[in-house]
Amino acid sequence: MLIAVAVLGGIGLIAAIVLYACSKKFAVYEDPRIAQVTEVLPGANCGGCGFAGCGGLADALVKGADAGSLDGLKCPVGGQEVMGKVADLLGMAIANGEPMVAVVRCNGTCALRPKIAEYNGLRSCAAMNACGAGETACGFGCLGCGDCVAACQFDAIHMNPETGLPEVDEEKCTSCGACVKACPRHIIELRKKGPKGRRVFVSCVNKDKGPVAMKACKAACIGCGKCEKECKFGAITIEGNVSYIDFNKCRLCKKCVAVCPTNAIHAVNFPAPKPKPTEPTTPTEPIKEKEEQA
Repeated sequence: MLIAVAVLGGIGLIAAIVLYACSKKFAVYEDPRIAQVTEVLPGANCGGCGFAGCGGLADALVKGADAGSLDGLKCPVGGQEVMGKVADLLGMAIANGEPMVAVVRCNGTCALRPKIAEYNGLRSCAAMNACGAGETACGFGCLGCGDCVAACQFDAIHMNPETGLPEVDEEKCTSCGACVKACPRHIIELRKKGPKGRRVFVSCVNKDKGPVAMKACKAACIGCGKCEKECKFGAITIEGNVSYIDFNKCRLCKKCVAVCPTNAIHAVNFPAPKPKPTEPTTPTEPIKEKEEQA
C-alpha cells in the first residue's frame, strides 16, 4: 500500500516538474497594456475596425503605439471619445477623424420601381441576389429583404414598409460597416456625416445605360453628365453610366441637385428653401370706380 502511494506521489511530482518547466519554456508574454486598452473599448466586437473583435484592435493599437503611429486604427463604435482615452493610455496623439454614417444609395421605392416578378424562395437579400435580378427590373437596386437590418447590432437601420427601402437612424448609427458588408449589391456606403449632418449623394448605383435604367426605375441616374458639368470643385465623376460624388471634395453647394433631371441626387438635413415673396396684386376695384366717376 505504501509502495503504491509512494509511486503515485513520485509520478505526480515528476509530472508537476515537467509541466512547470514547459510553462516557463513555452510561456507567451502578453503586454499588460492590451488588457487595459480592451477595457476602454466598448466591447461590441462588431468588426467595424477591421479586426475580429475588440481584443484584436487593442493588440494592434499597442503595437502601433510601439511603432510610433496609430494612423488607420480606430473604433467606429466608441468614436473620438474612446480613441482619445486609448491615446492617453498609450501616451500617443491621435488625429481627429470626421464622424461617418451609413447611407443607402437607392431610391427605388415601390412607386418608382414596380415589381415585375414574385420571389418565393428564402427571404434573404443574399439568396435573392444569387437567383437573379430580384422582383424588379433593376438588377442593381435594393432587394428589400432586410439583411442589413439583421446585421446591425445597434438598431440603427429599419425597413420602411411603404417604400420597401432601408432607412438609417443617424443618431444610432456607429458606422461599424456591418450593413455595408451585409448588402450583396453594395448600395450602402459609409460617408462623412457632414457639418450639421448635411450631405449630398447620388442615390443610385444602376450601371445600365440611361433608357434601360429609366425603364426599370423612374428615379435612376442616367449618366447624363449635367451634375458633373455643374460642379466647380471636381467632386462628381461618371463611371459605368452612373454618377458618384466624392464627399472629400463636395462643398455642399447643392447645384448638382438642381440640375439632375431624375432627382437621383439627394441633399440631406438642409434647411427648407425660403418661399419666394409673392408679388402684390394690383387692386382693380378702385380703378373701376375712378373710370365710372370720369
